[in-house]
Amino acid sequence: MFSGFNRILKIILPKRLFYRALIIVAAPTILLQLIVTIVFYDSIWIKANKNTTRSLVAQLKTIEEVYQNDKKNLDFFTDSYKNNFNFEIGINQNEFPKISGERKFSPMDRSLRRELKSTFGNNNYWFNTSKFKNAVEIKIKSENEVIEFLVPKEMVSASSIRLFVLWTTLPSIVLIVIALIFLKNQTRPLVKLAKAAERFGKGDYVNDFRPSGAQEIRKAAYEFDRMAKRINRHLNQRSEMLSGISHDLRTPLTRLKLQLAMLTQKDLSKKMSSDIDEMEKMLNDYLQFSKTQSQESTSEINLSDLFNQIEDGFDNKNLEIFHNDKIILKGRPAALKRSFENIIQNGLTYGKKVLVSLQKSSNRTLITFEDNGPGIPEDQRKNVFKPFFRLDKSRSLNKSGVGLGLAIVEDIINSHGGSIQLGKSKFDGLQVKIFLPF
Repeated sequence: MFSGFNRILKIILPKRLFYRALIIVAAPTILLQLIVTIVFYDSIWIKANKNTTRSLVAQLKTIEEVYQNDKKNLDFFTDSYKNNFNFEIGINQNEFPKISGERKFSPMDRSLRRELKSTFGNNNYWFNTSKFKNAVEIKIKSENEVIEFLVPKEMVSASSIRLFVLWTTLPSIVLIVIALIFLKNQTRPLVKLAKAAERFGKGDYVNDFRPSGAQEIRKAAYEFDRMAKRINRHLNQRSEMLSGISHDLRTPLTRLKLQLAMLTQKDLSKKMSSDIDEMEKMLNDYLQFSKTQSQESTSEINLSDLFNQIEDGFDNKNLEIFHNDKIILKGRPAALKRSFENIIQNGLTYGKKVLVSLQKSSNRTLITFEDNGPGIPEDQRKNVFKPFFRLDKSRSLNKSGVGLGLAIVEDIINSHGGSIQLGKSKFDGLQVKIFLPF
């Protein structure tokens, strides 16, 4: 029972902290406002209005009875009520109105109808409270005549209700506005912290973040800043170490190349040169992997322009890129370009044709790469994203590399808040789908 109720509350209640805190502050104020209004409306205004209306109807009944008993002094009678009670009284033999002038949902009309009905009976009265601004028109059927009254509206309804509603509503609105301002100031540091964590999760270096807000929020923000700096320092040390090792190994490889060039045994020299070239290629892959952790500022990227640059760089007729819409997103252009080039290069290496298409949706971009190569078995599609994993160890190293290509791509795409999926292309080759948020 309680679990179902909690589930309903989770669906109904807002998701953001600002609006939840606003409900905590505003709900008691609004509830108190409703209780006070209902109590006043029920116990004071309705009773006072009922007594006022009953007194008015009693006067109308008295006027009718006096008139029926003494019709000779009509002028004196009407002038007295006009001077003393501000009543306008007219007596004629016009046809009694058949169309009601009442308002169905007006408390004033309901109260007046109830008293007139109990005093004069059905179909013997008619009134209209909305025809005049400060007066109520009432008609009473008396034998063959119609007595028309024009009475002040204050004699039907108490005028203090509007003033009461104003003084009870206005302070509540002022309090809620003040609460909005304070809640906005209190939740703004949390929003800044969430945005900074999102940027850091996407690989952006957060250097302009400053803790602010309440003491607890400042402490959380300060610890986040320290954690981000420790992680950045660890990543920089790792990439610098890998980059340093790779650079240091280039020197002995270069010396080995020079020594092999001087050997007289050309067959042995050729084989060893091939191995050294492969070792150099492996070092280049290591350097490329370390560059994915290098610092690069985030900026707005036009994907259409970026793929135009990639297409010009490959200058290959077997590469076709289709894009219609102008797609702008925030990211690290060099890193994204490196990942896209890596996928295209793999497709051209293992296949003869690569097709790239860009599609734009409401909140993300879909980039699809399709080739006509041998593809990747379904049971191995998760493993190819692991660093140093080689799908086919029997293949030539010059083709398969050291298994860092897709690991680099996945690392870059995930750092931008996106995702990557592998499947089968329409050419029976490999299909790579990349989703990137705006």
